[in-house]
Amino acid sequence: MLLSIVVPVYNEEANILKFYQSVTEVMTKLAYDYELIYVDDGSTDSSSSLLHELADRDKRVKVLLLARNFGHQIALTCGLDYAHGDAVITMDGDMQHPPALIPELVRLWEEGNDVVRTIRDSTEDASWMKAFTSKYYYKVMNIMANVPIVEGGSDFRLMNRKALNTLKRFREHGRFLRGIVGDLGYKQVELHFVAPPRFAGVSKFSVRKMIHLALDGVAAFSTVPLRLAMYVGLASGLLSILMILHILFVHFMSATVVSGWATLAVAIFFLGGVQLIALGIIGEYLGRVFEEVKHRPLYWTKECYNCEKPDNTHTK
Repeated sequence: MLLSIVVPVYNEEANILKFYQSVTEVMTKLAYDYELIYVDDGSTDSSSSLLHELADRDKRVKVLLLARNFGHQIALTCGLDYAHGDAVITMDGDMQHPPALIPELVRLWEEGNDVVRTIRDSTEDASWMKAFTSKYYYKVMNIMANVPIVEGGSDFRLMNRKALNTLKRFREHGRFLRGIVGDLGYKQVELHFVAPPRFAGVSKFSVRKMIHLALDGVAAFSTVPLRLAMYVGLASGLLSILMILHILFVHFMSATVVSGWATLAVAIFFLGGVQLIALGIIGEYLGRVFEEVKHRPLYWTKECYNCEKPDNTHTK
């Protein structure tokens, strides 16, 4: 049987060799053949050169070089498309997804589970702000979303071929794989772990990228923001009526009232702000519809080392 390990890489030159050595050490102790699929997501350092050298030395290493930076979720998708294993493991290459946990993932799969999800209880070098925002993002998502999204979930998981073939039928551009995998169903089990610090370098997942991923998750699995815009519009309409009644009361009951520009200004700014927020929410969803109807490919590669043709059976 074959295990596929998919690893997205973006400017990780300091981690590539350490990760390769750790995975190789673990996999040689398991009674499985394996392939290690690196997906270089448009790195600008020497990552692609190092990966090419690894592919030359070890034919089990397969390297896909994307033509440009497409983002973490698309890079994962590319690797999954090229995976030929009976089960596939997705993980990051900065050592925060410990290769030492691979045998436990395999054991739970051998027990008959279709998906083995890992739950990150904590991250040793995470700032309090990142931990706080991550925790409450998942809480909000579970209130709004139609599918359960586990708090602390990560993209470190194992899927069998049945779950993978189903996942590959999801081809939307605004991808939030944690939500999609949770929506698959099948028999799933959780494995908890504490993420160690990065082996080297700094995280390439900027605040802008985190916000973008968060918006992808909300837009992909919930229409609550659209409904919320409608509710806020109704509330502002009622508030406007109360404001009109207040102005009429002051006009007829007070002889000393001064024509107030403040009331008018507050009303204009409040209603204008509500309208712009509502238009922004609608625009976010409309923009995603625009991206999907163009039917452009999710990604394209410029080079591939040791790769077989992707299995496109379930990607149409």
